[in-house]
Amino acid sequence: MAFGIDRKELIKWKSDVEQGLISFLTHYWIDDRFPGCDTVTKVGCNDLEKLVAWGKRHNLNPDWIHLDKTHPHFDLFGERQASILRKEKQWDQINRFGL
Repeated sequence: MAFGIDRKELIKWKSDVEQGLISFLTHYWIDDRFPGCDTVTKVGCNDLEKLVAWGKRHNLNPDWIHLDKTHPHFDLFGERQASILRKEKQWDQINRFGL
């Protein structure tokens, strides 16, 4: 279940992804498969070559891409999530979600 974002943020993320931009969306999230993680950052781009190249710069395996038809993305959790958000200067998301 996702919470902590509004419809406007989700629509913007989807639009950016569809336009071939690397886009970040962090939200609260609870999933028993990932104990201790209460947020996730989706990093998406529908240009798969661009998304794979971005992921390689952060040591992310391309096999980890969620191959959604219109919104392919990586899901980032935990310390990897915080570290990448810092490298990408996503200060708003870092501060907002206490990362």
